[in-house]
Amino acid sequence: MRHQVTRPAARIPALSFIFITIVLDVLALGVVIPVLPRLISEFLNNDTVHAAETVGAFATLWALMQFLCSPILGGLSDHFGRRPVILLSNFGLGLDYIFMGFAPSLGWLLVGRVISGITSASFATAAAYIVDVTSPEKRAAGFGVQGAAFGLGFVLGPALGGLLGAVDVRLPFWTAAALSLGNGVYGSFILPESLPLERRKQFSWKRANPIGSLALLRSNHRLLGLALIALLSNLAHEALPSTFVLYVGFRYGWDQQTIGFSLAAIGLCSAIVQGGMVRPLTTRLGERGMALTGLTFGIIGFFCLGSSRSGSLMWIAIPSLALWGMFGPAAQSLMSRCVPASEQGLLQGALSSLKGVTGMIGPGLFSLTFSFFIGANAFGDGVPGAPYILASLLLCGALFEMRRRF
Repeated sequence: MRHQVTRPAARIPALSFIFITIVLDVLALGVVIPVLPRLISEFLNNDTVHAAETVGAFATLWALMQFLCSPILGGLSDHFGRRPVILLSNFGLGLDYIFMGFAPSLGWLLVGRVISGITSASFATAAAYIVDVTSPEKRAAGFGVQGAAFGLGFVLGPALGGLLGAVDVRLPFWTAAALSLGNGVYGSFILPESLPLERRKQFSWKRANPIGSLALLRSNHRLLGLALIALLSNLAHEALPSTFVLYVGFRYGWDQQTIGFSLAAIGLCSAIVQGGMVRPLTTRLGERGMALTGLTFGIIGFFCLGSSRSGSLMWIAIPSLALWGMFGPAAQSLMSRCVPASEQGLLQGALSSLKGVTGMIGPGLFSLTFSFFIGANAFGDGVPGAPYILASLLLCGALFEMRRRF
């Protein structure tokens, strides 16, 4: 039996499921973060140097899969609907975590990580679902809820993974599998389709690939400008996961507990901003004003993070970085207005593909910057905050372009 397209009365439950889906998917991803390096190290006889290189290769490959597959899944959702792509992703992730939990060698674990990168590319489809079921004036708030789900998932996931990993290094994989499969079963019963048949578009390999999807971004001058600004913002964001743990340990001497609290604070503040503040701020500032304000806070936050000589002053950066989260929902909402309903999946896939690009470039860029400015060739006593000063400059470029173009 064909599932009915969601109607206005069903939109709140549907959005609630999308929120839960993203939380559980990000939670599942986050659960394995603390233990994946340990498992890789065990396969390499606890050779830390080779393990570090392999972890980096895994991260790059995962981002590459996002780059390649996000436009494909987005295009498929424009043709078949959002529901089947989201549900198949849930089940695919669940089975893949089981696969990784059983992985007998590093090669098998690598295959599992590749599959995880492919199935996780459905986050773009969840964004397209939000576009389908929200009016243009409420779309930024919908994307804010999506951002809040990401923040909440990344607060809870690594903490849970650390606790489970202390029991058994493979237990987080089983937990992630249970979360994803349970989410798929739950959605099979309650998630309605959001894309009517008359709004669907024929799937095309020519358009649904990373290079072809860029044609959609180039098709509209306003859309291309916003995409380039978002690219700068996404690249700046890579400074945090790439260097934060090393930076605060090197500069402030923080232990793992303090680092964990700080990461949880960043995620929690971001979830509060995007989940609770985007809707009223959209009404007050408008989408353009909210994007400009968010970029401004991001510049301030990264500058404070990079220039703070004491750990206590660094905590001032966290609220500013959280308020930077206003930019993403506003930019996504503005971009969604530039394409018809039949191409929203492809658009969100193209944007996720751009995130994949920054995921491949950013870790190397910021980690090498950090290494150079604390190394033997650094100026004076070194500039350990250089990666965050660079991120602040990237956001300055984004702010300049946002004001100039819009």
